[in-house]
Amino acid sequence: MPIFEYECAACGGVASHVVLGSEQLQHPTCPICGSSQTRRVMSSFALVESEAARMNNFDTRKPRDESFYRDSRNVGLWAKKRAKEMGVDLGSKFDETVEQARTGKLIKDMI
Repeated sequence: MPIFEYECAACGGVASHVVLGSEQLQHPTCPICGSSQTRRVMSSFALVESEAARMNNFDTRKPRDESFYRDSRNVGLWAKKRAKEMGVDLGSKFDETVEQARTGKLIKDMI
């Protein structure tokens, strides 16, 4: 069952629509404003990469914008890679703390 996304020309909203079997969904109604002035748009997709692959491809010297630091998983990745580059084994407590930070649990526990 393919899922298509449609953008409404009237309100600018984007909605996903599931197409069942041979059903053709030409111009679905916008669920936000009810307009039938919709057009199909390109959907985004995700690329799943293993933790080991992310670690190997990650360059700690590359400058990052602020959006990078909004994702706690990236900060943890940076800390792990940097420790590895320096040849430092900070032990299991370090790894545990990094994982807690990456999942957001560390901040929740501090509050």
